[in-house]
Amino acid sequence: MSLQDIRCYVLDMDGTIYLSNRLFDFTKGFLDYLTGSGRRYCFFTNNSSRNAEFYCQKLANMGIVIEPSQMLISNQVMIRYLKEQTDYRRLYVLGTPYLLEDFEKAGFVLDAEKPDAVILGFDMTLNYEKLTIACTHVRNGVPFLGVNPDFNCPTDTGFLPDCGSMAKLITASTRVVPEFFGKPSKHTLHYIIEQVGLPPSQIAIVGDRLYTDIAVGQDSELSTILVLSGETTREDLAKSDIQPDYVFEDLSALQRELDGLG
Repeated sequence: MSLQDIRCYVLDMDGTIYLSNRLFDFTKGFLDYLTGSGRRYCFFTNNSSRNAEFYCQKLANMGIVIEPSQMLISNQVMIRYLKEQTDYRRLYVLGTPYLLEDFEKAGFVLDAEKPDAVILGFDMTLNYEKLTIACTHVRNGVPFLGVNPDFNCPTDTGFLPDCGSMAKLITASTRVVPEFFGKPSKHTLHYIIEQVGLPPSQIAIVGDRLYTDIAVGQDSELSTILVLSGETTREDLAKSDIQPDYVFEDLSALQRELDGLG
């Protein structure tokens, strides 16, 4: 795989283009460089505590204006699967108001009493009552699905426990492990390829996490690019079985490499 062949860069957000609400100094320059060189970019975030509309506005507030089609999120992957591959229409969703809104807009009924499935997102409003209801349903055989498997969400002040960590609580109580739908699932891989509309060999996934951003491109024709501006350190990389095609300190280093290719 060669960077010269890449026509679209699918960029992670937290830890890749910003930390929390702090945009990295090099991000705008990198995006302008891609556009000026005839390359495309879009974003994909596993962070299911918000929705695509929120992230489009967040980016706009940072001076990055994109088309709605350039903002991909794990919520969309889950919703697409449920609508096309299941008959689950009544859901108990553990999530923030943003996630609940996405499911309601997609036509699902939110039902804490008799759901067809229990859905867990990165629920920053999680409480004991929600956990108890979810565990009761899962223990009684209701299917358990997780939006994204991330254990931590990076911020500029440290890490927050994410959906993957929350899922461990329910699994410890019920012994049921959920299927996840964000990166690195094949559901997300297929969704990205479909939305980008290019051959996989012309797409690169860029992110700061080995077990999500990089793992989603393993055993596929997509290129994977790890940046060390977020969660993963070089020590983590040396110990991991998941290895990217390329490693850069950050997006500015990737830009210099691309510029050198001409």
